[in-house]
Amino acid sequence: MFITNSGFRTTLKRVLSHSEKPIFSVLYQPRNPPYKYSQHCNYVDVYMKWKKDHYYDNIDHIHKSKILKPVVSLKNCIAEDPNGCIPISVVSKRGVELEVPMKVARFLRRYPSIFEEFTGPQYNLPWFKLTPEAAEVDREEKRVYEECRKDLRERLKRLILMSTGKVLPLKIIQGMQWYLGLPDDFLRNPEKNLDETFRFVDMEDGLKGLAVDNGEKVLSSVQSFAMKQGVYTGDSMEPIEFRLFPSKGLRLKVKIKGWLNEFQKLPYVSPYEDISNLAPDSDIAEKRLVGLLHELLSLFVEHSAERRKILCLKKHMGLPQKMHKAFERHPYMFYLSLKNNTCTAILKEAYCDPSAIERHPILKIRKRYINLMQKSDSILKKRRLSSRLDDGPKMDLDLDSTDEETDLDLDCLPPFLISCYTGKS
Repeated sequence: MFITNSGFRTTLKRVLSHSEKPIFSVLYQPRNPPYKYSQHCNYVDVYMKWKKDHYYDNIDHIHKSKILKPVVSLKNCIAEDPNGCIPISVVSKRGVELEVPMKVARFLRRYPSIFEEFTGPQYNLPWFKLTPEAAEVDREEKRVYEECRKDLRERLKRLILMSTGKVLPLKIIQGMQWYLGLPDDFLRNPEKNLDETFRFVDMEDGLKGLAVDNGEKVLSSVQSFAMKQGVYTGDSMEPIEFRLFPSKGLRLKVKIKGWLNEFQKLPYVSPYEDISNLAPDSDIAEKRLVGLLHELLSLFVEHSAERRKILCLKKHMGLPQKMHKAFERHPYMFYLSLKNNTCTAILKEAYCDPSAIERHPILKIRKRYINLMQKSDSILKKRRLSSRLDDGPKMDLDLDSTDEETDLDLDCLPPFLISCYTGKS
C-alpha cells in the first residue's frame, strides 16, 4: 500500500538520486545509460529549405563524372586490344552496357583529343585508337593502380564492413566500382587484388556475394580526425561532433538550431559497429545514419555520388526507408546538387578542408581525362570555325556576261563550270 503513496515515491527518488552509494542497488540506474539516447527522439522529421551553392555546382570532376565513365570504358576497350585499335563494329552494339548516352561512333567523335579515327584496312570501316596524350594518361592510370592496390582494397573492405552482415552482393559492388575508383577487372582477378580476409559466398535469391572477415577495430574518418585533434579517446559511445560547413546565405530556424546543438552532443556510433540495439526512429540512430553517409562519401573518388545510387545500399546496410532525407536535414554537412538533371550528394568537408579526409589516389587521373575532354571541345570549335571560313561567300556568276565583262579567273573553276560560263563544250 505504501508503494502507491506518491509522496513516499518522491522522497525515495530524492534519496536515491543524492546518495553516492544507493541503499537499494537494484533500483539504482546510471544517469546517462546508452539506451536513454537510443529511445530518445526530439526533432528528426524536419523540413530544410534547399539553397543553391554555385561553388559545389561548378566542380568539374564531380559533374562531368557521369560522361567520363563511358569515355573511360571505351578507352579501356581500345587499350585492352593487342593492336591498340578497334573497328567501330566492336563497340557499336555495346552502348547500353558501356552507358554511352548516344550512338557510340558519334560519342567517340566528340572527343578527338582522346580517340583518333582512321579508315580501316577492309570495307572502309571507321577504326579508332587512342591519341598519344590519352595513351600517356592510360599508362599513368595503370601505374597508379599497381602502386595503390592496397589502398583500393582497403576502401572496398570498408564498404563491405559497413553492411549488416559484413557481406555485399557482387552486383552491388560492381555498381559501386566507379565511385570506389576500382578498375573494371578488379573482381575478375581476386588472386591479384584481394587478400585472405575476403571470401566469396552464396547469398539468398541465388546471388553471389563478397564477405570480409575482420577482427580488428576499424576507425571511421570522423573518429580518425577527432583523435588527431585530441577530442576523441577511442571509447565506444563517446560523443563526437560533426564538422559543419554552412553555405553562404543558408540560415537555420531557431528550433532547428536547438535540435542540431543537442544532436551534436549525442554519442557517435561508428558505421562499423553493431546497431541492433538502436531504436530506428531515435536521434542516435539518425546520428549513426549521418555518420555512415559521411564515411561512405569519404571513400569515393569525388567524395560524391548520385543519390539514387546510394539508395541501392539501403537494404544491405540496414538503413531506414527515408534515408535520403538525411541529406536534406543536414545541409551544413552535405550539399545536394541538381545540376545535369541529376541529384548528386556531395560531402562538404572534403572540399572545405581537404586535410580532414584522405584524397583518393585515382582522382588526379580522372582530372587529366577531364582536361582532355575540355581540349576536345576546343578542337571541335576550331574545326567548325575553319569549316565556315573554308566555305566562304557564294560567288554570284552572271552566265549571260562575256569574257570581257568580267575579271573572273576561269582557271580557278572546274571544267563543267567553265563550259557553262563560256557556252563552250
